[in-house]
Amino acid sequence: MNKSKGFMEAEISKALTKWEKDFLGRGSVSVKTDILRDMIIVSLHGILTPAEYSLCESKEGRLSVKRNRSSLVESGEEELKEIILNITGEKVKSFHTDLSTRTGERIMVFKLFNDLEKKLLK
Repeated sequence: MNKSKGFMEAEISKALTKWEKDFLGRGSVSVKTDILRDMIIVSLHGILTPAEYSLCESKEGRLSVKRNRSSLVESGEEELKEIILNITGEKVKSFHTDLSTRTGERIMVFKLFNDLEKKLLK
C-alpha cells in the first residue's frame, strides 16, 4: 500500500505518543507531525508535569528540567530513529530536539538522508 503524506504524519504522531507513554511513563497532550522536504518535524504539547512547571519558576529549575528531559529523550534516540524508519522506510541522518519550559512544548526534528516529501508527492 502506498501511504499518503497525511497518513504517514498521523502514524508518526501516534507512534511517538505511544513511545512517550512506554518510555517516559506519560504522553503529551497533543502531537502534530509535519513532513517537510528531508525533515520530519514533530511538535508535542503538554509534556511537562505540574511538578516540573513549578520547578520552572526559577532559572535553576528550568535548566534542570531541560537537562533531565533532554537526557531522557536522547537516551531513547535509537528507538525513535527505528520508529521513523519503520513508518517511512527512510533512515534518519540526525536528530534534534528542544523543549520550552515556558509553554511545555517539545519540538523534535528528524533529518533524513532523502527528500521524503518529494517522494510522497510523486
